[in-house]
Amino acid sequence: MASMGTPATAENQNPRTSRFEARITREQRELFLKAAAITRRSLSDFVIASAYETAARTVREHEALALTARDRQVFVAALLNAPAPGARLRKATRRYKQRIGK
Repeated sequence: MASMGTPATAENQNPRTSRFEARITREQRELFLKAAAITRRSLSDFVIASAYETAARTVREHEALALTARDRQVFVAALLNAPAPGARLRKATRRYKQRIGK
């Protein structure tokens, strides 16, 4: 079993004090070993770095898409109470319709 903690980086020089264990299939272990060898890393380093990168990306994507309750209320209110089109937009709409023949 590979132990997993936070990968050591230039920004993070904290010692690894936590353990993470997981049961994996023989095929998964062979694949991980092959990938670790290709990247010239130990199995533990490869698994830690891969899991860390995936976790960080997942959190970033979730945080970028997550809206607070207030954000949702403001967005829905803007959709439901959109202002009437101004003079410039009405003029642009007329020009567009003339060009497409409507």
